[in-house]
Amino acid sequence: MKADRCPSEVNLIAVTKTVGLDAITEAARCGLRLFGESRVQEACSKIEQFKVVLKSEKICGVEWHLIGHLQSNKAKLAVSAFDFIHSVDSIALAEELDRQAFKAGKVQRILVQVKLAEEDSKQGIREKELRTLLERIKSFKNIDVKGLMTIPPYFDNPENSREYFKRLYLLRESLQNTGFLLPELSMGMSHDFEVAIEEGATMVRVGTAIFGERRN
Repeated sequence: MKADRCPSEVNLIAVTKTVGLDAITEAARCGLRLFGESRVQEACSKIEQFKVVLKSEKICGVEWHLIGHLQSNKAKLAVSAFDFIHSVDSIALAEELDRQAFKAGKVQRILVQVKLAEEDSKQGIREKELRTLLERIKSFKNIDVKGLMTIPPYFDNPENSREYFKRLYLLRESLQNTGFLLPELSMGMSHDFEVAIEEGATMVRVGTAIFGERRN
């Protein structure tokens, strides 16, 4: 690893979409504690089943992260199931999460997803609209913005992702210089996480490199 960083500065989120309970349990036995899912409804049953496993295995400290796109009508489910939501991309979604978190009696940790690529398939708020969203979220009592997330286009050469990771890092630095506290940067997946770490990622979302090729 070329990055001159302490390993404790980067959290590994094991992406378990389509991964069975046995493999997730083995990962937890090996010491992984942060798990990521993309689809709320599919994840809910898996998370509930895993609670039973954790109790029997006497494993503590597990967190579930929602890393996929979230629609406002799934906010209640997401708040009930996930410790961290990486994909907040609108004021409407933030408002609904705040409302549902209040009803659930919790403060929901979130990241704001920023769209830095022009691909239609990529979700996220535009860079020029980000500050307005962050200012609005400041008034909410039941969501806590911890940082930013992005997903660059897929490139065979991970070096091509570097410019997107660097842009998110610089964007975060600019915002922090004006008073926002954004310690987390969620960026990088199995094929490009090393580049992301070099550019300042504090969370990397890795599935294939841990569990093998995804089964659709």
